[in-house]
Amino acid sequence: MTTKMIRVDESYEDKLTSFIHENSEHMEILDDANLEYDAYFYERKKQLDSTIQAIDNGTMKMYSEDEFHTKMKNLEEKLTQKYAD
Repeated sequence: MTTKMIRVDESYEDKLTSFIHENSEHMEILDDANLEYDAYFYERKKQLDSTIQAIDNGTMKMYSEDEFHTKMKNLEEKLTQKYAD
């Protein structure tokens, strides 16, 4: 069997469920716990996987905690100088 994910308009859900039950020897309905907790789970996972790959292949830098805080402090100072009253 292969697995496919489909999104179905709520108004069509009953018809689709009936179709699947009528053809149950060829398909089954599985609940995905990930989607119950986070409707955008797979989109977020795809973005996270892409970010990890970019870090691994060197196209994106991952900063240490100290580097991050230094950069954020510098950014805050720049923005304060530029936009402060």
